[in-house]
Amino acid sequence: MDTQDDLDNPPVRPGVRLPGKRDNPDGSMPLMEHIRELRNRVFKVVLLITIGSIVGWYLYPHVWHFIEAPYCKLPQHAHVAVQGGAKGCNLFVTGIFDALFLRLKLAIITGIIITSPFWLYQLGAFIAPGLYKRERRWAYFFGGAAVPLFVLGGALAYLAMTKGLRFLLDLVPHGVVPVITINTYLGYAIAMLTIFGIAFELPLGFVLLNLARILTHERFAKWRRMIIFAVFLFAAVATPSPDPISMLLLAIPCVALVELAEVFAFFNDRRRARLMAADPFPGLSPEEVAEFNLEDRADPAIDTSAGQQD
Repeated sequence: MDTQDDLDNPPVRPGVRLPGKRDNPDGSMPLMEHIRELRNRVFKVVLLITIGSIVGWYLYPHVWHFIEAPYCKLPQHAHVAVQGGAKGCNLFVTGIFDALFLRLKLAIITGIIITSPFWLYQLGAFIAPGLYKRERRWAYFFGGAAVPLFVLGGALAYLAMTKGLRFLLDLVPHGVVPVITINTYLGYAIAMLTIFGIAFELPLGFVLLNLARILTHERFAKWRRMIIFAVFLFAAVATPSPDPISMLLLAIPCVALVELAEVFAFFNDRRRARLMAADPFPGLSPEEVAEFNLEDRADPAIDTSAGQQD
């Protein structure tokens, strides 16, 4: 005959999971499980980038035509004429394997770009279980805004490349022929696209600092001049081309985005203040507030009068 303990705790057969039960309700797992999951996700990322690179290998002519377009927009006198060759923009190779390495680089870069949604998802899926609900919202916001901002910065850099190249080539002394190799030009193009894209992520840093209650709008307004000066200084140092036009094309949009981040901080602080006024102790019942005398501690006027009575 079954006892009361047997009825309360029925035996469970191996392999049978009770309804409503979870092995790890808090999402925790041993260290080895984390390592295995990281290994699996890294393998998926490498596989995705490899497939994307294969696609990029066949897209190479279109990708290279897109990258060399800013150089080809330069005036004809800026290009080196090749005897017996076609008129137009000419870049040069200095080694036997340069063309092969160029195609490999562009194929890998293309693979990373076209598979970015998939490997970003793998990265987020690995990090998300260790975050709180609020932190996950911040992560989704950052991921959703970072990609468009990076693309916007890269597009602006693409427009600025021709002006930067024109400025640099105009510095060449008279009688000197600039022989530009494809590796040199590709390095310049990648640096411009990457730096402009990263610079456009700067406002997201200010927004996240405000969401984390580290950078308030009051402090933001107090440091506004220093922040704007730091943005112009960063643009002057980080821009591969030293011409003022490229620097301004990077600095002015970044300042505008920083000002938008300040507007966000202003409204977010006002919203936070309204919530604190309506419920200064969120998550606590009135009995818990009264038990620990939190209202007296939160009111400095009460603390002062209490000190005078003592």
